[in-house]
Amino acid sequence: MAGWHGHGFGWWRHFHGGFGWIGPLFWPFAYYDIYDYLIWAYGYPFWDYGYWDIYAGIFSPYGYSDLYGYMAAAPDGRRHRGGASLAQVCADDSREIAGLPTDQIAQAITPTEEQRASLDDLAGSSIKAAQTIRAACPTQAALTAPGRLAAMQNRVEAMISAVDLVRPPLEKLYGLLDDEQKARFNALAEEQRRKSLANTPGGSTTPGCTAAQSAAVTWPTSEIEARLHPNDTQRAALGALQDAAAHAADTLKAACEPAGKLTPVARLDAVSKRLDDMLQAIKSVRAALDDFYATLSDEQKAQFEAIGPGRTS
Repeated sequence: MAGWHGHGFGWWRHFHGGFGWIGPLFWPFAYYDIYDYLIWAYGYPFWDYGYWDIYAGIFSPYGYSDLYGYMAAAPDGRRHRGGASLAQVCADDSREIAGLPTDQIAQAITPTEEQRASLDDLAGSSIKAAQTIRAACPTQAALTAPGRLAAMQNRVEAMISAVDLVRPPLEKLYGLLDDEQKARFNALAEEQRRKSLANTPGGSTTPGCTAAQSAAVTWPTSEIEARLHPNDTQRAALGALQDAAAHAADTLKAACEPAGKLTPVARLDAVSKRLDDMLQAIKSVRAALDDFYATLSDEQKAQFEAIGPGRTS
């Protein structure tokens, strides 16, 4: 589905394997990444997202031909061979399977009647959360850097709204549990963590956020200069964009996964804070990118958009 150029560990890939984008869709398994961390404390997919994805939004690894299959069908009904529509890419979030593992939670906590009703409310809210994230699926493929960052912002805002839907019923359920039930609920994640450690060489893991954000990303400054031949005004705007990006990178690197064993409520708080940090980083870089883009001619914009696909071909 992704149409990647080449093989190996490219700058558009995440540290633990996954991708920040599938075609024009940012954070393709957003709901599941939240849910896996919330219930199972499996944080790699969620915490791998950060500055590299913003960088990929600016310098996309996709060319027009890669995105053609995601666009609306031509009048004759034909699509690019092997293409997948935007609706197909986003459809997974709408399934009822997107709900939380209610049966496993119930088996762990053996709920009272009141607790069971609260658990059902949580399950219903989780499905609404998945639908909220799905609604942020782009309706068309973004072919420009400003368009990609706008899609990123829309996606993260939807994730924040989804977290806000899940928070009240989760807090209510957890507050109704006695200490023993809380321990059994927490043990769901602890058991998953033990399995993860057992399957990891050396018996240890590196937090995705720390590992993924530790490597520096070098801007293609010389290529921008050669392709765009910017004037002084454009160089100043580019410098402001690079400064905004560097600040975003520092902010996200400093706001990684909390250490120690956390409760589901505490993990949801960590998710909320990380998404808020992501949103502010995207907004600041997007504003600087829009200012820079506004100084470019149409020919310079085309040259700028060619940098990403050109570097990964």
